[in-house]
Amino acid sequence: MVDWLTMTIQMVSLAMAVWCLVSTFRDQPMLVPHLVGMGVLWLLVLSQVGVLVAAMIGGDRPDEMVMVVSYLATIALLPPACAVWGFMERSKWGPAVIAFTCFILPVLLVRIEQLWSPVV
Repeated sequence: MVDWLTMTIQMVSLAMAVWCLVSTFRDQPMLVPHLVGMGVLWLLVLSQVGVLVAAMIGGDRPDEMVMVVSYLATIALLPPACAVWGFMERSKWGPAVIAFTCFILPVLLVRIEQLWSPVV
């Protein structure tokens, strides 16, 4: 895993979560800037997924390959799915969906790191 990219994804994700929570508490629906932020986050996540897939193709495979692949699929699909859901929800709960997602992504990345390089 690329450590600086993982840390960047986690920081951007938490910043998006706070921003969306502020929008939720201010009774604002999800707007285009929220979608742009989720798009940037999704591009960062896809680059990390691409790096990990390339490493697996290159022969660097974790012990629990199926679990890592399932986590990679989850983090790749979670941002666009929740962005669509949040944008369709035209109340204050749209940004709340995004905030929930953005709090989950860092946890999933920590779990992938644990599976990728386990402590012996």
